Amino acid sequence: MERLSLLSKQKPVVIFSRSSCCMCHTIKTLICSFGTNPLVYELDEDPNGRELESALMRLGCKPVVPVVFIGGNLIGGTNEVMERQMNGTLKDMLIQAKAIWV
Repeated sequence: MERLSLLSKQKPVVIFSRSSCCMCHTIKTLICSFGTNPLVYELDEDPNGRELESALMRLGCKPVVPVVFIGGNLIGGTNEVMERQMNGTLKDMLIQAKAIWV
């Protein structure tokens, strides 16, 4: 859990993903479309991926990927990110976290 907390604050946007997950690809594409440069952890390629998956599950993330942190705060998975995109708050969150400058 401590490692997850440290990793989630390394950059303004951190995404936990799996390289073969289509929804992960969609979320990464959406986030990058704002001009961000997120830190992406591919859990299936990380030697500590299972440990991170367990920590994400303990936070209540289901499904485990994709999971997005903005400004060190857990935003959630696909549904939560898309909800913020649809209601117009995602861009504001990225600006506040200094992930983009507009």
